[in-house]
Amino acid sequence: MRNKFSAAAAVCSAIIGLFSSVFLSPRTMPSIAATESRAECVAEVSSRRFLEEKNADVNLPMASTTKILTAIIIIDDCDLDEEIAVPRQAEGTEGSSVYLRAGEIYSVRDLLYGLMLRSGNDCAVTLALHHSGTIEKFARRMNEKAISVGAEHSRFVNPHGLPDSRHYTTARDLALISAYALENETFREIVSCKFYEARHWQNKNKMLWTYDGAIGVKTGFTVLAGRCLVTSAERNGMKLVCVVLNSPQMFERTAELLNTAFANYKMETVFDNAHPVEGLRAEYCFSYPLSEKEMEHVSVKVEKFSPLPEKAGEIAGELKIFLKNDLLFSQNLYMIEE
Repeated sequence: MRNKFSAAAAVCSAIIGLFSSVFLSPRTMPSIAATESRAECVAEVSSRRFLEEKNADVNLPMASTTKILTAIIIIDDCDLDEEIAVPRQAEGTEGSSVYLRAGEIYSVRDLLYGLMLRSGNDCAVTLALHHSGTIEKFARRMNEKAISVGAEHSRFVNPHGLPDSRHYTTARDLALISAYALENETFREIVSCKFYEARHWQNKNKMLWTYDGAIGVKTGFTVLAGRCLVTSAERNGMKLVCVVLNSPQMFERTAELLNTAFANYKMETVFDNAHPVEGLRAEYCFSYPLSEKEMEHVSVKVEKFSPLPEKAGEIAGELKIFLKNDLLFSQNLYMIEE
């Protein structure tokens, strides 16, 4: 009888353990990645607020996640429907490839899909030469673009991310570059595509199949850089971007980081401009990722000019939004009537 009771208790314990692991909130979920990344971060795309980070400012190689910057430069600067010939220099580029042959004709759009879905280094070289004429000139454009979006601690010397001691980024910089790129509809369309029928190319990024709300963005691997992954996902109106560099279990660690951020933060509408503010008009709404506890410390302050201007449409004051003592957002307030 004792043995039967012990066996039944063991079965019950196992069942309870199984259900606990399934239904625990991400906030309390035990780690599913045995090994953490060398560097990592999670940011909300529209605000650029960083919600999770570790070693986010350490300079590291980033392998093919380099192609995020290459892609958005091409999308910003080039005609995607233009057809171009593959240059001899691109054929046989080492590493991952879609096996382009010199003289073959592809549209710029086709090459972007080859770049982001199949991680084609030959696509990267073809696009860089089409844009700038030389790899060196394209690299200068990459560095200029990176700085313009706030990624000031990175350096790029090629369009694909093959190893070079002069080629590096930080998790924070890569998140900023990715957030900028994700604001472009064409970029989102490409990186979220599971299968590009025009060329029969399937996306290598398994997050698109395994993570609810995933948008993409790019995988990467070299022996020097380790496994690297940039992933964007959207839930309940909040779009996040997660970067893990040199992450042995990059898919599992990314899912863990995103789950934690989605559990702990929500996109809150802090200010809605649908109605006048003390008789004045505001142009913009303001939303921001906040934890439940942080919401208690958000304040909205209105500063009105004295005396008020006489004409409708003139600036009549300022609206400021604070999280404790930190200014999150400010905008002008305008006269509605004369």
